[in-house]
Amino acid sequence: MNVWWIVVPLLALLGTPLFAVLALTALLAFSAAGISSAAVATEMVRLAGSPVLISIPLFTFAGYLFAESGTPRRLVRLTSAAFGWIPGGLAIVAMVTCAIFTAFTGASGVTIIAMGGLLMPALLSEKYSGRFSLGLLTTGGSLGILFPPSLALIIYSYVATTTAGAELADPLSGPTVDRLFLAGILPGILILVLLSFLALWYGRKREWDVVRFNWRELAGALKEAAWEIPLPFVLLGGIYGGKLTVTEAAAVTALYALIVEVVIYRDLSLRKLPQIATESMTLVGGILIILAAAMGLTNYLIDAEIPMTILNGIEGFITSRIGFLLALNVFLLIVGSIMDIFSALIVVVPLIIPIALRYDVNLTHLGIIFLTNLEIGYSTPPVGMNLFISSFRFKQPIVRVYTASIPFLLVLLVALLLVTYLPDISLLLVRLLG
Repeated sequence: MNVWWIVVPLLALLGTPLFAVLALTALLAFSAAGISSAAVATEMVRLAGSPVLISIPLFTFAGYLFAESGTPRRLVRLTSAAFGWIPGGLAIVAMVTCAIFTAFTGASGVTIIAMGGLLMPALLSEKYSGRFSLGLLTTGGSLGILFPPSLALIIYSYVATTTAGAELADPLSGPTVDRLFLAGILPGILILVLLSFLALWYGRKREWDVVRFNWRELAGALKEAAWEIPLPFVLLGGIYGGKLTVTEAAAVTALYALIVEVVIYRDLSLRKLPQIATESMTLVGGILIILAAAMGLTNYLIDAEIPMTILNGIEGFITSRIGFLLALNVFLLIVGSIMDIFSALIVVVPLIIPIALRYDVNLTHLGIIFLTNLEIGYSTPPVGMNLFISSFRFKQPIVRVYTASIPFLLVLLVALLLVTYLPDISLLLVRLLG
């Protein structure tokens, strides 16, 4: 049996799929503890019956419909008409567009690939430097993770709620999906505002001729995107108006996207739908099978009191909530730079939740801290995923992508500190509307 604890890490290093490594680790751990391996299968069955997770394939399918249609072009035109007159306005347009797009597609790589072809030529034609444009689109690829209906918010909710269980003493601290949807809005806006100040500074520094605001162009852009603009309001209004559950909102979003893109705009043909469904469900299948395997391992970690062992180890040198949050941010930035966001959520959240509860950290606030770190980690050297996707997409040396991203990362780190140590940024809307 002991040889397996050498074999499993080797399998991981050799590129064995994450779900296989997690499932094998869980099976070996339960076997070593003399517990039936049925505990892993039971967790998979429970996952399959979770109503919240039904929303994941529906939101993902809707996001892929938007990605394959003319939505990116219409979004760029609309945001350009609204913000293009500001100094540095096109940079703000790029960030807002990327954030909206990522919120629905749920995968930052898709944003860079889909939006890069539209936004990079536009930025360069407006005399933005290649370095500034490259850094903007690299970090912009993960903007929007905090906005509903981000898949990351849904997965964090499931994992955190399952892990915390009866330990939640305060109902407000329960990280339900609808609370997380609310909690992410203000931090997400804060990040966009701070990055917009960087764009404004850059725009004024360059002393460009600002494009005059054009009411006719804005009206034309609004008319062109008239069927897509209402969707966020329908989604959030339905959930917080008590008319829709998150699952029902996901179904409405998928149906709405299907009708708008296939029937009204006719951007997509019926022949292309099977391909889009296949691509989107491949992503979903990967997420769910990793989640099922990881939750089986989580059961063992909880039974073996591994998080409590870790807590006892750190309590000797971290005595305050502030110190814990600082250490957590450093740890999560490292995790975010070496793991994709879904794997990090599934593997790390169960370890962090019991420790966070001991330090009296609200789990809804913790979710926003967690996702903000992972959003930054996507573009953090040396191995952040966005860095390599951007290098491939724009055919730039990876070192150039590193240096181009640094100013944007510094701004994001300021936002992270504000989100971490000012919990009301995350919890204000939850308290008012949740």
